[in-house]
Amino acid sequence: MCSTSSGFFRTTYLYDMIKGLVYKSTGSWYQVKDIEGRFLKARIKGVFKNEGLTSTNPIAVGDEVVIEMENELESGAMITEITDRRNYITRSSPHNRHQHHIIASNLDQCLLFATLKDPKTSTGFIDRFLITAEAYHIPAIVVFNKADLYRKKEEERFLEVRDMYEKAGYKVISASVERKTGLEEIGKMLKDKITLLSGHSGVGKSSFINTLFPELKLRTQDVSDWSGKGLHTTTFAEMFDLPVGGKIIDTPGIRELGLVDISKQELSHYYPEMRLLINQCRFNNCLHSNEQQCAVKDAVEEGRVHIDRYVSYRTILDSIE
Repeated sequence: MCSTSSGFFRTTYLYDMIKGLVYKSTGSWYQVKDIEGRFLKARIKGVFKNEGLTSTNPIAVGDEVVIEMENELESGAMITEITDRRNYITRSSPHNRHQHHIIASNLDQCLLFATLKDPKTSTGFIDRFLITAEAYHIPAIVVFNKADLYRKKEEERFLEVRDMYEKAGYKVISASVERKTGLEEIGKMLKDKITLLSGHSGVGKSSFINTLFPELKLRTQDVSDWSGKGLHTTTFAEMFDLPVGGKIIDTPGIRELGLVDISKQELSHYYPEMRLLINQCRFNNCLHSNEQQCAVKDAVEEGRVHIDRYVSYRTILDSIE
């Protein structure tokens, strides 16, 4: 009654039921690529409940879905089912911080684009993104773009930040889209993987992709002169097939990244350098703040955990209700 195929399309159904992959979500309509490589405009049929999540978007880019074709027109595609996700990454909804907004699903890795200048990305934002990636078991890489703008101060700061994140276990890359440095290394990391690209607006995500894969022709826009902040060019998350194999998911620029459903007790588990130490604390429920005989605080004093990462941890800890 059914046949199988390679890749993410594992099953096709007889008659009008086929599987597809969501490439773009606008909230009410979805762009879905079917097994034959056709892009269809689809709607949701009925109400979806996803894994107990209180989500503002039931379907996300990267979801494998079952489509029912009502007729031969693109407008006749209806999404009837979502297959199980192997992972997903969320943020708090911009409209309700107690709700999830699923950014994308079924990811192999994520690349966070950051900058030390024009605009400046705070380490607090980077840490929140890395915490989210850790929480959903998605490997994360930090790309510092616009290295061509560095003067001595920025060069020294980059070395410090790179050392901090590499000691925590993360891959950190220095790049300049303007001068085309570091791009080859990143391009090799994208091959045959599904990769989420994220970061503030204006950090060069779209410019990077256009430089590496000009045929995709992503829209770009300069940083706002009056605010120093990037201007939004990507309105909705969208996936693109790479000519070298693999896919990228370009996301709208994120100004703030709220954490959802992470408790005070869990937070240190999402700092890899702290996770290695938590079983050495005297108390099982140690929050690594005011407790005595805390292995994490001892590591901070000895320089094995960077003081800035610990300050970031305490700041986020205090923000959790």
